[in-house]
Amino acid sequence: MADLADTGSLQVRNVSKLFGTFRAVNNISLDIQKGEFLTLLGPSGSGKTTLLMMIAGFLDISEGDIALDGSSIAQTPAEKRNFGMVFQGYALFPHMSVRDNIGYALSVRKRPTSEIRARVDEMLELVQLQDFADRKPGQLSGGQQQRVALARALCFAPPVLLLDEPLGALDKKLRVEVQEQLKDIHRRVGTTFIYVTHDQEEALSMSDRIVIMRDGAIEQIGTPQELYEQPVNQFTASFLGKSNFIQQDGKTYALRPEKIDLRKGAGHAEARTSGVVRSITYFGSMQRVIVDASDGTEIEVDIDVWRNSEALNEGDTVDLLWKDEAAVELQTG
Repeated sequence: MADLADTGSLQVRNVSKLFGTFRAVNNISLDIQKGEFLTLLGPSGSGKTTLLMMIAGFLDISEGDIALDGSSIAQTPAEKRNFGMVFQGYALFPHMSVRDNIGYALSVRKRPTSEIRARVDEMLELVQLQDFADRKPGQLSGGQQQRVALARALCFAPPVLLLDEPLGALDKKLRVEVQEQLKDIHRRVGTTFIYVTHDQEEALSMSDRIVIMRDGAIEQIGTPQELYEQPVNQFTASFLGKSNFIQQDGKTYALRPEKIDLRKGAGHAEARTSGVVRSITYFGSMQRVIVDASDGTEIEVDIDVWRNSEALNEGDTVDLLWKDEAAVELQTG
């Protein structure tokens, strides 16, 4: 499928949102490239949804500017921005068929019937719901309803698609399936996606870049691999995956559990520290081992069970080894 939009780059410049004296979003600047899948990731209250609502035009900007392809849209009403929107709650019309739901935006734009039908057929194929065109939303599963909402939001070829926690109502297995479908759809249509979530797995699996937010500000921006491998501070390291924090020479280092080599017994020449196994939790292909280190700290180790032949038990003495590059120095303050 060809790109659905010829535009779609966004420029966020020194944007803030105040509710009284409270700054929900504080002086954020961000460039979003055309066709990018950008995720705003953060805990509840981080400002990610507030920022998305300002981009959509549902909330006024208190300070700063937002531009589409270099032209300010800060004063443009939401309905004039022509952005697509997908919510967690689907927001489908229950009395209308799947086909009519998808084509609704084109119908209100008074497009010719033949054009609407052709475009809806294209969207049905995109989300693989051709056999469900005449059903009502209530006759569909949650995942199917979310795909209808996605098709409806893309049907009028928006330059930007905004997605606010769209998979939050789905169970974990279905969420993983829809993540794969969503990533494939993004690749096929080429539209700019701005995606809000608090789920790190969603962010890591789908995004071109991730913006990690906390308390209305940006903590770090980068590709999933950059953020996971090179977190700049303790918040990023702990929010995106699990990390151990090692203190050495007045500095703090992040050390991922899977980058630690655990050896049974003591006295290994390359051991960084030793300890006693407190607990072992089985996760199928991986075991999570909590070690009480000799210096009094707790260290978490993830072990690939298929590559580890040593039987390990609670109470065992172990040595812990890791490469220098596995420990990432963090900013402080």
